[in-house]
Amino acid sequence: MDAFRTQERLILASGSPRRRDFLAELGLVFEVRVTDIDETPQPGEQPVDFVARLAQEKAQAVDIPEAWVLAADTAVVVDGEILGKPGDEADACAMLMRLSDRWHEVWTGFSLCRQATGELCTKTVGTRVRFLLLTPELCRAYVRTGEPLDKAGAYGIQGKGCFLVREISGSYTNVVGLPMTEVLEALLHHKVIALMDGL
Repeated sequence: MDAFRTQERLILASGSPRRRDFLAELGLVFEVRVTDIDETPQPGEQPVDFVARLAQEKAQAVDIPEAWVLAADTAVVVDGEILGKPGDEADACAMLMRLSDRWHEVWTGFSLCRQATGELCTKTVGTRVRFLLLTPELCRAYVRTGEPLDKAGAYGIQGKGCFLVREISGSYTNVVGLPMTEVLEALLHHKVIALMDGL
């Protein structure tokens, strides 16, 4: 039996299978609409502002005014620099070695909006992640799996890349791509979802 029921039309503006899985595991009913926006950081834009802006732009790009739209954007940040997806295997190895044996940050911005009523909720969540000490050989072995090539920061904590992470401080689901505690609070607050009767 599911814990929640969806009581408003909900759209996930993301093609991420991990974000879809998070919502589906809660028993939520939703549609997927992938939006195409420019994801280039603006000059001098801080990572926390960058992910918040992109999440809001993605949510507002879905032109279904009566529906609630949820969108998110996640960035891996080291030394204040946003690490995007690697261009090739060599780039992925270089990113991983840069994260070796140190802490970095993962920021996710999410936005929940309904255009018909002008309601908008945008929040950011940060998590600190510490990697183990990597060797070039270990990096190459992981990169050869193919997993890092479509991941920001060149790793996926929810997949084969879990062995890279020695410890985290903060939300695990945030590192995967959607801070579920905060998202759930927003969905409940705006009455997009509700507890199942009897809970």
